[in-house]
Amino acid sequence: MTHTSRKGFHKNKSACCFKKKWKTKRYLRDVDQIHVDMKPAEASKLLNQAVNYDLPGAAQFYCLHCSKYFISNFALKEHFRGKPHKRRIKELKTEPYSQAEAERAAGMGSYIAPKTVHVETQPLKPDSEIMEF
Repeated sequence: MTHTSRKGFHKNKSACCFKKKWKTKRYLRDVDQIHVDMKPAEASKLLNQAVNYDLPGAAQFYCLHCSKYFISNFALKEHFRGKPHKRRIKELKTEPYSQAEAERAAGMGSYIAPKTVHVETQPLKPDSEIMEF
């Protein structure tokens, strides 16, 4: 009896694409987009949204830094204490990448180290402002 090689039948061709699908599904906004959202005019719009029942928590509990909606004020508080939020805050402390920095990297100027930006966790809404739905 000789050894026969495996033919590779019965393979699931769609299984190879799960990583890309999950990465797209779990996509968070990029750091430079969040820096734009952190400007006072944009931040007030995002933190004081109208009630939208299609979003978790009717769009009343939103983390500005992580760009995520939560179902309750308690869940938002717990998120602020967690490691993913703290990692995102640390990531946001560096100045966002700009076109001027890209040109300096290409040799059209001298290197300037990125500056640090002061970032704090957003204040929570008082219980009197939270709408019951």
